[in-house]
Amino acid sequence: MKAVVITGQGGPGVLEVREVPTPEAGGDLIRVRVRACGVNRADLLQARGHYPAPPGVPVDIPGLEFAGEVEAVGPAVAGQVKVGDRVFGIVAGGAQAEFLVTHPRMVVAIPSNLDFEAAAAVPEVFITAHDALTTQGRLAPGERVLIHAAGSGVGTAAVQIARAMGCTVLGTSRTAEKLERARALGLDVAIVNADGAFADAVNEQTQGKGVEVVLDLIGGQALAGNLAVLAKRGRLVVVGLLSGSKAEIDLGVLLGKRIMVVGTTLRGRPLEEKIAAVRLFEAQVVPWLERGVVKPVVDSVFALEDVRDAYSRMASNEGFGKVILRL
Repeated sequence: MKAVVITGQGGPGVLEVREVPTPEAGGDLIRVRVRACGVNRADLLQARGHYPAPPGVPVDIPGLEFAGEVEAVGPAVAGQVKVGDRVFGIVAGGAQAEFLVTHPRMVVAIPSNLDFEAAAAVPEVFITAHDALTTQGRLAPGERVLIHAAGSGVGTAAVQIARAMGCTVLGTSRTAEKLERARALGLDVAIVNADGAFADAVNEQTQGKGVEVVLDLIGGQALAGNLAVLAKRGRLVVVGLLSGSKAEIDLGVLLGKRIMVVGTTLRGRPLEEKIAAVRLFEAQVVPWLERGVVKPVVDSVFALEDVRDAYSRMASNEGFGKVILRL
């Protein structure tokens, strides 16, 4: 099969499309013929040597999400899926290839209103955002939530999920253009955050009440501002570290407001935990996708052979939504 292969450590130039062995669907696994897959920041980090694949997945084939058709099922797969089913889902690596193998409970039927390219823009960002907001952050309908990097893949998904829950959605971005586009997805309050000084604007917009939840894809430099805008018993959920992994924390603010801080990733979780997140996504978010309450946001689509251009687009930080590879 054809697959994207990381041949060294560095930027898009270390990526090549090569012929590699096709994986077998043995035991309780299924094989999916991938029709489209997403490009994520984690893939960039893996290519640079900063985010190695966990045990049990291809070490040199990136890709965390896919959309395609079930092509084969292992002998121990008991009727959960069948050959020909259109499915999408997340994996810990290996999705940027013509075929992959995965557990049948890690895939979800693609809604009929989505083609493969749109479907490939869903799993990683919507499962991450939904898990971070509802399971980790305990976001409740009607609460206020601040979403950093609202124009990113996870950001655009989180804005839509929070809106669907009836929350007041505040969002930051470095550019006014991305915030304006996010308004169409349900962003209520747009805050340009070019220099990290967002706290005053958030508190002004909330009349000093702050927000119950912050979804942080920035990390480092945002910590002090996040604590400043959280209401009492607020929850800070850290998903990304775009501005670095270290920051000084004022423990007095943390204690005084009784703030809960949660760090979360999906890739390295045990299979059972990932299955639980996928099934909650299936139960709560997929019906919204079917009704058009939430929708994939596709920035651009590239052929597999143009993978270097796709990674360059992701690295530019100029996109709005997801970068997709078509197979």
